Amino acid sequence: MSVISMILVVLVAFLAGMEGILDEFQFHQPLVACTLIGLVTGNLTAGIILGGSLQMIAMGWANIGAAVSPDAALASVASAIILVLGGQGTKGVGSAIAIAIPLAVAGLFLTMLVRTIEVPIVHIMDAAAEKGDYRKIELWQIISICLQGLRIAIPAAALLFIPSSAVRAFLQSMPAWLTDGMTIGGGMVVAVGYAMVINMMANREVWPFFIIGFAIAALSELTLIAIGAIAVAITLMYLTLEGKGGSGNGKGGSSSNTGDPLGDILDDY
Repeated sequence: MSVISMILVVLVAFLAGMEGILDEFQFHQPLVACTLIGLVTGNLTAGIILGGSLQMIAMGWANIGAAVSPDAALASVASAIILVLGGQGTKGVGSAIAIAIPLAVAGLFLTMLVRTIEVPIVHIMDAAAEKGDYRKIELWQIISICLQGLRIAIPAAALLFIPSSAVRAFLQSMPAWLTDGMTIGGGMVVAVGYAMVINMMANREVWPFFIIGFAIAALSELTLIAIGAIAVAITLMYLTLEGKGGSGNGKGGSSSNTGDPLGDILDDY
């Protein structure tokens, strides 16, 4: 791996660590992080496949009260790096997924460690707030979020210095029952992600698009760009027809009940 690729990988890891807290640009999501690492290392296809598989698993992860969900950022970045160093391409996705699950749990320790370090930082910002020193508050906020980035960037940089031969030997030494078991277990967890997606789509307006997607996916001649273009075209047609239907009741607004309570509330607003 070239020096430029290593720098870009660390940069992606740093952004993923910050986004694990900020939740603004979603760099910590497996589909984004793994794809970016695959892109900067020349393994885009393997990165997308790994990211998509991990994304469906991570959709079932959520913070509940004081219970923090597994760290998707560390799992995504570390497993993608191991996949690249292993040199197995798409064949190593199963082994990378098997490694990602324990890494996600191990990432909880790192985030707890950083949050413990940030407790005195909060007191420093409180003292600055009492004095009206906004510049100091902003400075410590930047420092604290950079610590979250470093909790992923440092392990990522450490993994990059491991020889590729050692990583490849480690992956090959993993017994088949472990990799197969973790792959099957991960596939079962994916059902939670699909259930969440279907639950969000369970209304009469969106089901047709869900069915169309399955039909189009069977056409192997279509590329992802073509499928995306078709999706955009259908979306534009749907929005145009919805706008005409909503303004055709003589009052300039829509009064129909879509069957989706959340959608009806948003339409009222």
